[in-house]
Amino acid sequence: MEPIPKSGLYYPNKIARIALLALEEVMGKNGVNAIFNLAGLPNLIDNLPPNNLDREFDFADFSAVQGALEEMYGPRGGRGLALRAGRATFDDALKNFGALAGVGDMAFKVLPLQAKMRIGLPAMAKIFTQTSDQLSTVEEKDDHFVYTIHRCPVCWGRKVDKPACFVAVGLLQASLKWVSGGNEFRVNESRCIAVGDPVCEFIVYKEPIS
Repeated sequence: MEPIPKSGLYYPNKIARIALLALEEVMGKNGVNAIFNLAGLPNLIDNLPPNNLDREFDFADFSAVQGALEEMYGPRGGRGLALRAGRATFDDALKNFGALAGVGDMAFKVLPLQAKMRIGLPAMAKIFTQTSDQLSTVEEKDDHFVYTIHRCPVCWGRKVDKPACFVAVGLLQASLKWVSGGNEFRVNESRCIAVGDPVCEFIVYKEPIS
């Protein structure tokens, strides 16, 4: 794999740690160590970022891990693992982050589905915008929401043929499932910086699949 030059943009250690542990949960310790080696990050083996909110985990390193997944398992296999890791990242930790803390409350649970999405998606965007250098925004349309990542750590510095930010898709799917009380939603990445678009954009359909 071509090394990705450092971006000077950072995730907090805690979010990077959660995402890497989620990956280990999905593919086992040997699998994740092989990914670190392929990504040119052997320093991460048995040495994950500390559990704090210091912004120290470079977007380039986060992206290199995602690229290594695809290289090792092929586009389909890498995609499946990244989706699962994204869901696990949310389930393991992000639902306990401040911006989403009130979402588990009784008062929230009785709101109609659309209202839950209207609150939950911006809360998710806010976590990343406040704790990291990833800037995220949400816009509501008739039958969907547009979740936009303006500086994306998932595909930073990579070039791909079609949108590849599957860990972000998995994260959004899991957050919506939790916010809605168990519904599954379709989330499609419609634009991707690594393909040459100005932003990474995710279409989140309002109508649940199940």
